[in-house]
Amino acid sequence: MVMSNTPLVLHNTAAHTKQLFTPADGATVKMYCCGPTVYNYAHIGNLRTYLFEDLLRRILERKGWSVDHVVNITDVGHMTSDGDAGEDKMMKAAAREQKSPWEIARFYEQTFLHDLDMLNIKVPKVLCRATDHVNEMIKLIQVLESKGFTYRTSEGIYFDTARDPDYGKLAGLDLAGQLEGVREDVNVDPGKRHPADFILWFTNKPTHIMLWDSPWGIGYPGWHIECSAMSMNYLGDTLDIHCGGIDHIPVHNTNEIAQSESATGHPFARFWIHGAFLNIKGTTGPGHAKMAKSGDNFITMERLIERGYDPLAYRYFSFNAHYRSELNFSWDALDAARKTLHRIYRLRDVPEVLSENEREVVAKSIEQALFDDINAPRAIALLHEARSFALWREFDAIFALDIEAGAERALRAEKPPAEIDELLAQRQVARQHRNWAAADQIRKQIEEKGYVVADDLVKSTVRPA
Repeated sequence: MVMSNTPLVLHNTAAHTKQLFTPADGATVKMYCCGPTVYNYAHIGNLRTYLFEDLLRRILERKGWSVDHVVNITDVGHMTSDGDAGEDKMMKAAAREQKSPWEIARFYEQTFLHDLDMLNIKVPKVLCRATDHVNEMIKLIQVLESKGFTYRTSEGIYFDTARDPDYGKLAGLDLAGQLEGVREDVNVDPGKRHPADFILWFTNKPTHIMLWDSPWGIGYPGWHIECSAMSMNYLGDTLDIHCGGIDHIPVHNTNEIAQSESATGHPFARFWIHGAFLNIKGTTGPGHAKMAKSGDNFITMERLIERGYDPLAYRYFSFNAHYRSELNFSWDALDAARKTLHRIYRLRDVPEVLSENEREVVAKSIEQALFDDINAPRAIALLHEARSFALWREFDAIFALDIEAGAERALRAEKPPAEIDELLAQRQVARQHRNWAAADQIRKQIEEKGYVVADDLVKSTVRPA
């Protein structure tokens, strides 16, 4: 394994700036990433987040650190809003597909893992299901209750945000200001004291299929408590890195911090790292909008494959923008990424233009770009400038584009069909007899079939145009 001395700086959402990162113990990075709610397929916008987290993990490993990478599987408790409103997404999916929520969860969990595999995303060290850790959630709620951070209503057990003077610090929320302009809503729990208060345990859901016994009655956990309980169960009170999408900052991550730090008295995470949205032009209006499962711009990996795209073309496409910048998706842009990836694979047949010393200099610059807050676009640009297959191969441990295997596939794909071989043989005979008119005519026939002819003194070869 390559072990780098280049300093690593990461943009810490909590500090609003880039900071030098090292793991607290100097050796092992404790990294938690918010995982999927397994009620539907992941779309390629969701997968963009896991792609940047995979790049981060690979960069951490290049530093020589081990990474305790934990990802949760939410299979209960996530309502159709990120707060407490609506219905449980797992129950909604079960009704939609006429299956049990357990069947729904296992099916979409497996499709999620298959998506990760197709994109060369490393499997987390721990993949933990919420339904397997209900006891840990109950214990954490009991700690909060014993410290006076909860209250009870007819709906369940709430976290009392008024008891936490630092509530909202990650997102810069004004807790008092949230009371202004609040409308009366018949769907809001009348016992809820503040709009920002959030539920830890539901007790008034008798028709819910997924129920557990608890000190507060039969019910099930809220979404936010799950991540705190599971991350701290595997990684301790304080994480080195917590990752997720920017949409999690104002509610989910904010609530994780509040309940975790209130329970332990310790910082919940040293670094918070968030990825931006993938946008796509919708079919119902102008401009680009965030990709969402509820919209008409819902694109899965399966759909990409059905349209003939290699999943790694999407992986490469995701490097076109910095992870903290929004990325606009289009089929034309994905086509361009596919063609570029193919050109990278074909570099294996191009003579190396850099000396060993020059490659070392370029490699250092590429590494510096990656270690400067995961600047993949800059690193990719440097690789293209170098036109060195050896460098692409070296950094494939990070970019995971299957450089060697891809080059082999490209070579096999470029092998011309029998009719082209036959035309090429006829042209070779014409050239040997100095019948240049016939040779030129055969060249045109070959070009009309989508191939380019290259001549040398001995023979002619072809490649796709």
